[in-house]
Amino acid sequence: MVLCVPAVLVALLLIVNRGGSPGSSAPAKSGGPSHPAAVTPGVAATPTAGLAGMPPVLDPANIYSTDAPANLSPAVLGDRPLIYVPNGVSNTVTEIDPTTNRVVRQFPVGALPQHIVPSWDLKTLWVTNDKGNSLTPIDPKTGLPGPPVPVEDPYNMYFTPNGRYAIVVAEELKRLDFRDPHTMALIHSLPVPCAGVDHMDFSADGRYLLASCEFGASVLKVDVASQSVVGTIALPRRSMPQDVKLSPDGKVFYVADMIHNGVWELDGDTMKVLGFLPTGKGAHGLYVSRDAKQLYVSDRGEGAVSVVDLATRQVVATWRLPGGGSPDMGNVSTDGKVLWLTGRYNSEVYAIDTTTGKLLARIPVGQGPHGLDVWPQPGRYSLGHTGIMR
Repeated sequence: MVLCVPAVLVALLLIVNRGGSPGSSAPAKSGGPSHPAAVTPGVAATPTAGLAGMPPVLDPANIYSTDAPANLSPAVLGDRPLIYVPNGVSNTVTEIDPTTNRVVRQFPVGALPQHIVPSWDLKTLWVTNDKGNSLTPIDPKTGLPGPPVPVEDPYNMYFTPNGRYAIVVAEELKRLDFRDPHTMALIHSLPVPCAGVDHMDFSADGRYLLASCEFGASVLKVDVASQSVVGTIALPRRSMPQDVKLSPDGKVFYVADMIHNGVWELDGDTMKVLGFLPTGKGAHGLYVSRDAKQLYVSDRGEGAVSVVDLATRQVVATWRLPGGGSPDMGNVSTDGKVLWLTGRYNSEVYAIDTTTGKLLARIPVGQGPHGLDVWPQPGRYSLGHTGIMR
């Protein structure tokens, strides 16, 4: 992935249309790239009813309320606490004991493993072997891999909020493949009108998702029930949108932009741009703290992590890695005290104290580590990626 930065970013105040909705009184951010008026509206508003079969939202003010440290599902009790690291260049998975910070196992998988993805029912961890055209299942009780399952171009993988489908993100093929969440049999293939579709998150009611198009400078809106594209937000030229994460109140989708070095704030209901928040070079991964008060942004080209206060939508701290690095993707520890991230171009993993921002450990792994997964994690079910839990 490219880390170049445009020579000049035009600093314009983004016009905000909040429609008077509660919890959206924060001012528009300035200092980011200008936004063209090129929006294709999707569905007009979020219906009150959620996606059929989805577990109910217990706290509308905090969709992550079930992700608190004490809320481990019975499904994960007895799972061995491990950090799972896919090494994309080495074609291996490294397992780290988070209590000792030592590597306890490494095993081969298919070509170009990109992410370690928890299944919706929390019973399997899937390794997405992108160029190997396969998924390797891992038993989280033991950490041992099983026989690979043939799947085309699995760059990334998510699960619909009702657990009915796995969504394999076939980036190179420009498709979202809806599959059986257990057998991975293909049920419906959805072509997408952009290049580089790769990351997504779902609305609070589960009725739609927003997916970033890394090489298409846009974000797509997909209706989950009909499995169809219903809208597009065109970002400024040369944008490179990456990870996507919904705010605790369900009103703002944050989208990291690796070229414009910050985070877009989008309203998924109205398909409007709310603002742009500068963070650091190569803004890439997005992770919500266990108390749902902060958003951690891995600034891969900066060798740093930006901490965003989710109430004020402002950067309140920057944690720089001593000696630099390339913080990429990962997640938060079960107790919320450690942020685990891969060092994409440094063949290492970082453990960062979420209270002080201090680097606790720098652990050597294979080459090209990418979508690290921390397991187990609290929550009722997984929406995929490296553990979007609700």
